[in-house]
Amino acid sequence: MDFERYDVLTALFPFIDVPVRKPRPVVVLSNGSFNSAHGQVVAAMITTGADSHWPSDVPIIDLAAAGLRHGSVIRCKLFTPPNSQIGRRIGHLAEPDGTQLALNMAAIPGVPHRAEP
Repeated sequence: MDFERYDVLTALFPFIDVPVRKPRPVVVLSNGSFNSAHGQVVAAMITTGADSHWPSDVPIIDLAAAGLRHGSVIRCKLFTPPNSQIGRRIGHLAEPDGTQLALNMAAIPGVPHRAEP
């Protein structure tokens, strides 16, 4: 499976409050060469954010490009699912959404992140 930065995928997201893993949308933060070499991706959670709001949430403006049906935000809750836990690619962040995500990631102290595709 070849995935690139800002691809939107379904993946089995680990929840700490329930023992079940459910397929949820995530956005890939790592680049294609990392993903291929490691057999996994670095990803951030995508959620509707209905029950909570984090200051670092990034609203997704172009839902169609991302392959999403409902208003959603990218939440800086990161994990590294192996390819075996990834379902499929459902979309890709539009350029303005990717740029905003890169800016938010760069604002996290100690986390270097560039806006390159």
